[in-house]
Amino acid sequence: MSITKIIGKRLLFIDGAMGTFLQESGLKSGEIPESMNIRNPALITEIHKAYLEVGCDVITTNTFGANRIKLHGTGYEVEEIVAAAMLHAKVARESIKSSKKHYIALDMGPTGKLLEPFGDLSFEDAYQTYAEQAIAGEKYAADLVIIETMTDTYEMKAAILAVKENTRLPVFTTFSFDDKGKLLTGGDIACAIALLEGLGVDALGINCSLGPKKMKKFLQEITALSSLPVIFMPNAGMPIIQDKKTVFEASPEDFAADMLDVALGGAQILGGCCGTTPAHLKKTIELCKEVAPKPVTAKSITVVSSYSKTCVIGEKPVIIGERINPTGKKRLKDALLKGDYDYVVEQGIEQMEAGAHILDVNVGMPGIDESKAMVRSLQDLQMSLTLPLQIDSADAEVIAKSLRIYNGKALINSVNGKEENMKKIFPLVKKYGGVVVALTLDEEGIPETAQGRLDIARRIIAKAAEYGVDKKNIIVDALTMTVGASPDAAKVTLDTLVLIKKELGVKTVLGVSNVSFGLPQRDVINATFFAEALCHGLDAGIINPGSDAMMNTYYSHNALNGFDYLCAEYGNYIENLTEHVAVTTTVEKQTTLFAAIKGGLAQKSYDLTVAELMSSEPQQVVANILVPALDEVGKGFENKTLFLPQLIKSAEAAQNAFAAIKEKLSLTGEVRDPKGKILLATVKGDIHDIGKNIVKVMLENYGYEVVDLGRNVECELIVATAKEQNIKLIGLSALMTTTVPAMENIIKLVKASEMPCKIMVGGAVITAEYAKQINADYYADDAMGSVSIAEKVFV
Repeated sequence: MSITKIIGKRLLFIDGAMGTFLQESGLKSGEIPESMNIRNPALITEIHKAYLEVGCDVITTNTFGANRIKLHGTGYEVEEIVAAAMLHAKVARESIKSSKKHYIALDMGPTGKLLEPFGDLSFEDAYQTYAEQAIAGEKYAADLVIIETMTDTYEMKAAILAVKENTRLPVFTTFSFDDKGKLLTGGDIACAIALLEGLGVDALGINCSLGPKKMKKFLQEITALSSLPVIFMPNAGMPIIQDKKTVFEASPEDFAADMLDVALGGAQILGGCCGTTPAHLKKTIELCKEVAPKPVTAKSITVVSSYSKTCVIGEKPVIIGERINPTGKKRLKDALLKGDYDYVVEQGIEQMEAGAHILDVNVGMPGIDESKAMVRSLQDLQMSLTLPLQIDSADAEVIAKSLRIYNGKALINSVNGKEENMKKIFPLVKKYGGVVVALTLDEEGIPETAQGRLDIARRIIAKAAEYGVDKKNIIVDALTMTVGASPDAAKVTLDTLVLIKKELGVKTVLGVSNVSFGLPQRDVINATFFAEALCHGLDAGIINPGSDAMMNTYYSHNALNGFDYLCAEYGNYIENLTEHVAVTTTVEKQTTLFAAIKGGLAQKSYDLTVAELMSSEPQQVVANILVPALDEVGKGFENKTLFLPQLIKSAEAAQNAFAAIKEKLSLTGEVRDPKGKILLATVKGDIHDIGKNIVKVMLENYGYEVVDLGRNVECELIVATAKEQNIKLIGLSALMTTTVPAMENIIKLVKASEMPCKIMVGGAVITAEYAKQINADYYADDAMGSVSIAEKVFV
């Protein structure tokens, strides 16, 4: 029986940590845990047996890092490791005499790399990496796949597609959030759930990073949003040093008590991560044995997302910015023809700042490859802003390619009532997830009556169900026609809105400005029609958010209809409207360069810096514009209003600005002296260097010279390099608990050498308390924290 048939009938228990056992059994710092499948099969089998004997339903194979990226250079092959791991799990299962069925999950973890455009690993390379592992898992008879400890929604998407497109195995997925409920790349719980449900996984949840006491604060939000079974697999608390050993703070009794709360709170699948042992799971299973799982309830939430922000359609009116569409826009047409995607991003930023919640992206025009232009536009927009995007194309192939690379759950524009069109679009919606705009037209054209449009909408929703697309993922476009050609056009559209809401109970959308086509003073007609549509049940309007008339209507409507508590948004909007003041040309230039860096506009940052240098000294540009811009981005990152992609993109823009300054200085023979030299390294045995690379970029932008030794670096090499280059600050990174001892060893060697050198440490498993216990001088919780530490050291 498939494990998906059992979920909900009783609580399911997944095993706990593997690495904790391996460390205790002699796994040395620097050795990959997966090698033990070959070198010590009996140990792996015994670990699996120990979890099965205490009552676990699912054991996870020792394949967390068994992918081609992490195995590169080790001498091991992916299939070799997976085959051995599956064999040991089967031997353990066969040794247990029980009538209860036990399941073997192929364990898949992150590659340790950031995907493009944030990093250097392409989406398709990540996909192929996971596909190879998943295919091997199915070949050697895994019962399911668990994709765990993910901190990037994009990598998770690649892994899910790889499993679903290449195997028939059930897919369980868990993200690893920080204590604020954020992923490395900025996503939150709502974003994660929107993506995972859209991609059709079998269960979702949270694991690692935190102990159950801190992690369970997220359970209520997860269960409130998820229509799928919930997985909960915390660490045994956080790591601490005891008797010179790394241990985890939660006892089996404390762990189990918290997990009982989790079971009662609605999680259907329980397990453990770092530091958990059979004793932790034994106590949990005993304490929860009388608990019946809460039923999984379907949620009727219509939601789209980016990698870091969700937009619920139907809670209050939503604005979809219409400006990224070349129709009637010569400047945008020229930009697309020239490949000037900075201009596309500028249009997106302007609409976001004007109040848009979602951005429509349409790049269809003669003379360009629409698929390539759409993919590039989506990627650049997602690097620079956080809003969900609407993929707008009449070409199903363009939509397919766009949905595959989109990071989040997109709004798709559109499907219509033509049979051929529905055959092309609905399979894409089902496969990739998304909310699709349903146009009320078919082979006969656009009905002239509200009833005719309602009939088409009903038929589209029925057909969607045949493809497994829930009606919560459909928003109906009643179609706006110009009143200049048909006097009854607006009334028919408004009547259609009312019927759709009453008869079908789905969300609605309109391209509002079509109503005034061919008429003078279009904003007057548009704003009035927008107000009427909102009052007739419009949930989302595709409008120009740069239009004062339209936005006046929007904020006024919300204030008058209970969507704006105490008129707070209306008050802020009016205040901003009246703050436009004249500024000097110089200030405009500075503000523009500042905005270009903040917005991550690389080429524009270079061009504007060159212009600034015609009237300002390089030091003035750095001190008055570049550093303040980086500081503002850094503060946004620290306050969780900006996220990793924006941090990286702004850093790249700043690098371009500094390149222009360097060119100017070279003409006069001047040199920009570094503020200090810093050594960075990921410790021996750890091949994850995402965090370290981000720290490097930020430190360099703030004027520090960085000596980057890379990842998996020997302790002695770090110390020797620090001595040789007279390093004053060392930054050490570790992601895996198995490699943390190497960090402590380096600190001991540096301290023993009596070098005048400070050490800062960071990484997913490192805490401020742990840093103190291993005698590090500083703890950096993120890239900007590293900058602050450097500024203290190099005063």
